[in-house]
Amino acid sequence: MVRYTSVFLVSVLCMAFTAGAAEAPYIQHVDLVYGESHGAGLLMDVFVPTGPKNGIGIVDVASGAWHSDRGKIRDHKRAEMYDIYCGRGYTVFAIRPGSVTRFTGEDMLNNIYQGIRYVKSNAEDYEIDPQRLGITGASAGGHLASLAAVRPSPAKPKGKPQEQLDTSVAAVGVFFPPTHFLKWGKTKAPLNRIGTLLFADGLASKSEDEIKEQAIAISPALQITGKTPPFLIWHGDADPLVPLQQSEVFVKALKKAGNEATLKVKPGGAHPWLTIPEEVADMADWFDTELVKN
Repeated sequence: MVRYTSVFLVSVLCMAFTAGAAEAPYIQHVDLVYGESHGAGLLMDVFVPTGPKNGIGIVDVASGAWHSDRGKIRDHKRAEMYDIYCGRGYTVFAIRPGSVTRFTGEDMLNNIYQGIRYVKSNAEDYEIDPQRLGITGASAGGHLASLAAVRPSPAKPKGKPQEQLDTSVAAVGVFFPPTHFLKWGKTKAPLNRIGTLLFADGLASKSEDEIKEQAIAISPALQITGKTPPFLIWHGDADPLVPLQQSEVFVKALKKAGNEATLKVKPGGAHPWLTIPEEVADMADWFDTELVKN
């Protein structure tokens, strides 16, 4: 659901060109296979710091409008995400959980579980602590990251080696995530627009109760059952695609359940905004506090 305006793209491309003279603070490993779903291989890019490592991994859910083509990783590059995190010593795992043209929201969630388990099972090789993983994402990626955090998959002692690891994370930092598919701002959510996110064959043959049940199942704000990791959410108050209400209701639900959650509002912020690298840096500060300094 991340849609960059032409003005934003021109600005970030200019910044990227200017920064191109400096060597990137990471080595990018492209299209590593981390799992399989419905017979299709699942891919991630891994960004390994070239400088000192801090021993912490960040899972980046690269998805926009519930599509995870390579363009979503390029968008995150333009937001300086990998430069900022790797510059501080984080190893970043940019998971592509699949696109809504083939996968439902539940499928994508399970694909993220596979990605987290892959990271944890290879933690020693990447020199990171599997118990101090952060997770991030923007828009659809923020939705899926949040859902994975509030609906972690438990360890399966009798499962395959990777399935014997749980998918819990230690901190969640996301941008403008959809979180509540029954209420959308001041109106009902347009469920007909996300039919294949709910069911592979859409809504045509589904009852109202079935649609509601599945919408609840993939709504992070409606899936908080107890303790969650701490959350930081950035959201613009002029977002034309995902209402600020989506983050407000989510933070309210997290706090009501006794969890730590902070919402920061970008005045005039759209979806996204021109200065978003500044907020990425702020989120990196927060991850430093939650994951490195604790």
